[in-house]
Amino acid sequence: MNPPAKGKRILSISYDEPLLVTREMMLKQAGFKVTSALGFTDAIEKCNSGFDLFMIGHSIPIKDKAAIVAAVRQHSSSPILSIRRHGFNPLPDVDLSVDAQDGPQALLNAVRKALGLSKP
Repeated sequence: MNPPAKGKRILSISYDEPLLVTREMMLKQAGFKVTSALGFTDAIEKCNSGFDLFMIGHSIPIKDKAAIVAAVRQHSSSPILSIRRHGFNPLPDVDLSVDAQDGPQALLNAVRKALGLSKP
């Protein structure tokens, strides 16, 4: 059984608003505190607000993902989870990556692993 997610703060970043809303609802239902950032500027403005995990969605172009990762690394040592498009390689500077086609349970498992809430 996984330890509770209570108190763990996640910044979820996406360029696709419906995906962002769905992801936020799913994570909140799992017990996480979620703040969503729609777009690059919103993500950069929020990235220094004390999150336990940064989640970067697959709708974000690779060059923007790299810039977001660099900005997060300047402000935080918290882990970064990248959701990647199917067939794409993981970004080199993220802590964990999950394929978008692996589904919601794989995403939740990756979130828990990144936060140290489950065994590797």
